Amino acid sequence: MEDDPFLRKFQPSELKIASEFLTNCLPFLSRDLCKDCVNVLSDRIRSLDPEHCSEVDGEGNSKAGLASEGTSNNVKETQISFGTLSEVLGSVLPSRQAAETASTRMSWADMSQEDEFEEEDEEDETRKAIDASPMKTPEKPKLSREQREDLRLRNVKRKKDFICLERVKGKLVNVVDGLELHTGVFSAVEQKRIVDKVYELEERGRKGELRERTCTAPQKWMRGKGRVTIQFGCCYNYATDRAGNPPGILQREEVDPLPSLFKVIIRRLIAWHVLPPSCVPDSCIVNIYDEGDCIPPHIDNHDFLRPFCTISFLSECDILFGSNLRIEGPGEFSGSFSVPLPVGSVLVLKGNGADVAKHCVPAVPTKRISITFRKMDESKRPVWFTPEPDLQGIEPLPLDLNRSDSAARSSGSSNNHNGSNRRGGYGRRGGGVGNNYETRGYYNPERSSDQYDSREWSSGQRRGRPRPGRTS
Repeated sequence: MEDDPFLRKFQPSELKIASEFLTNCLPFLSRDLCKDCVNVLSDRIRSLDPEHCSEVDGEGNSKAGLASEGTSNNVKETQISFGTLSEVLGSVLPSRQAAETASTRMSWADMSQEDEFEEEDEEDETRKAIDASPMKTPEKPKLSREQREDLRLRNVKRKKDFICLERVKGKLVNVVDGLELHTGVFSAVEQKRIVDKVYELEERGRKGELRERTCTAPQKWMRGKGRVTIQFGCCYNYATDRAGNPPGILQREEVDPLPSLFKVIIRRLIAWHVLPPSCVPDSCIVNIYDEGDCIPPHIDNHDFLRPFCTISFLSECDILFGSNLRIEGPGEFSGSFSVPLPVGSVLVLKGNGADVAKHCVPAVPTKRISITFRKMDESKRPVWFTPEPDLQGIEPLPLDLNRSDSAARSSGSSNNHNGSNRRGGYGRRGGGVGNNYETRGYYNPERSSDQYDSREWSSGQRRGRPRPGRTS
């Protein structure tokens, strides 16, 4: 094992887990193999375990003995899916360090150029492999970047028909009119890169490498009160502070500008018809939730224009809406309408959904990250603020929204996503709403591995890039 350069990449504890995992799969792996092959496979798997190496004699035979002669015939078949050793280790040992040890290709230092270089390298390798092959096989037709992006764009699901009727000032009103839920905007690998960047920013905030008001991590003195926030573009005051400043943008407090990665996200949101080009975000707030953290009922301050949006990562949760949300206890709220937020989804708020209904996020059951993008009212911008040049003049890509919306509605007819508008129909966490969203294309750190790849991430940014001389 020590002489194998591939195995030296892994820690002994990781190899031990891989050995145990593959040993459990041995009945499936050895099916239809002869006795000698079963013995060789069994010995190879056991040799991954460093402790086993000390129990092997000089001829490479295990002192404890190999698999019995009847292994391949007497074992029960098992339904287990498996992959390479790297995939096994990635699924058994998910950790934040996976991003830090990833290859340079995954660093996303400069996505547009990096993806471009990756595709060129891959084409060269593919061409060499085909030339070296004794049998020439016809190459499958490849879609261009524009074609791939157009395909992904048309597959985005957009739900805009949320209905929740409540009496407001004596009139029956759809308090969630204007809400939109977009799914399929970000692929699994794109979500992973965004999550990794958020963790990197959080760590920099802990080390004091960001401006003081950029990152705040309050003491968790009670349930629901430990949410970490990272602000870019402006410093927002949630409540009247000790200096007497009211809730809203603090124009003389300085925070860090938008990271380049977040500007790529903004360009995607505009180019893919999630947000209009007339309301390009120039600020954002990142919320990092631990289990039990929440956001209480509120309406977003009008220092920010409408629409604005929030993107969900790591885990699904419910967001409650209603003109009269009730606080039942620490982190526990009840209301008349609940929307499940799938991982990677984008919720757009405008109209009654932003200004009539309050919204809140009850205590989350597990780790969650959200990023809310908003455009500041020009009269409320910080005195130091300078508009980002690369966020000017962004234009949406061509898309027949009528066709896209009808497809989304037909999909929604078989999968009811908007729940019910009955009063009192939801529990304290907004339960009672079925969730039939597809789970393809989301990033879950416990299931993530480097096998996923997506080269479309930067293609839309080139086509949705600002045009010289144009302003939003």
